[in-house]
Amino acid sequence: MSSTSDSHPRVSAGTPSFAPARSERRSVVGEYWELTKPRLSLLSVITAVVGYLAADPARDFLALFAVLLGTSLAAGAAGALNQFLEREADAKMARTRGRPLPSGAVSPQGTLAFGLLLAVSGTGLLWAGANFLAAMLVLATLVSYLLVYTPLKQMTAWNTLVGAVPGALPPLVGWAAAQGSLGTLGWLLFGILFCWQIPHFMAIAWKFRHDYSQGGFVMATLTDQSGRSAGMQSTLFAGMLLGLSLATVFLDYNTWVYGVVAALAGLWYFKLSASFWRAESKDVPAKKLFIASIVYLPLVLAVFVLDRLLIV
Repeated sequence: MSSTSDSHPRVSAGTPSFAPARSERRSVVGEYWELTKPRLSLLSVITAVVGYLAADPARDFLALFAVLLGTSLAAGAAGALNQFLEREADAKMARTRGRPLPSGAVSPQGTLAFGLLLAVSGTGLLWAGANFLAAMLVLATLVSYLLVYTPLKQMTAWNTLVGAVPGALPPLVGWAAAQGSLGTLGWLLFGILFCWQIPHFMAIAWKFRHDYSQGGFVMATLTDQSGRSAGMQSTLFAGMLLGLSLATVFLDYNTWVYGVVAALAGLWYFKLSASFWRAESKDVPAKKLFIASIVYLPLVLAVFVLDRLLIV
């Protein structure tokens, strides 16, 4: 349940991709596992658990189990159903034509059934093991990701901002599972995840802009091929991210132990976003920004959770 990011191995847009037969790559079980985009789905699960731990000092382990398994199933559903909807576009792009559907390893009908089963199971488990609000937030994540963001990718460059919404909802799922309601800190976590995604995805969109063009996707790096629009958006949201990450300290949800880490990491992320914006040649700055994005999030969230556990 995330946006345009993709954790599969990539090849350059101009390099032919020779997808081996399924027997040489993965078993049938492995193909269906790959449909869930497991590494990308893990981000949704982790951020949902962060939201839960931030909200629930009592640690109801039944609800925590529901969050872990329910969001895992729902995230897997999002990955499978997204690949079902984008199977034709995936077949056109070098980095995705080896996926289970375009390679012919699984059928569209099987993928659709598998994705729907995961979606129903994940939503139902959160309803039964946590509460109705958490289940409805997962359902909203799936609907906004699959029925709003996914078609918008071929219509407007604003799709990245829209796609950041379902990507930022998992912490609210965790918070709702713990509290049965939504709170200020839960919304701050939503804002942090939302803002973090924009530089992350703009760096990806720059690197794979030729592939996206082949797939028919409308990205900021294609509507403005200089990359300045992507860089400007990255810098704007990195600045907002810095402010939101420190707001939890000023509102007394965290101590300055977390605050120092968030400030230093946020300034680093902002600096690299600004470098991506200003640079004439953007390949190297985009790569540095992408690497920073995958370091920033686990670092800041880990310190955030540890700080919360110590002060609650």
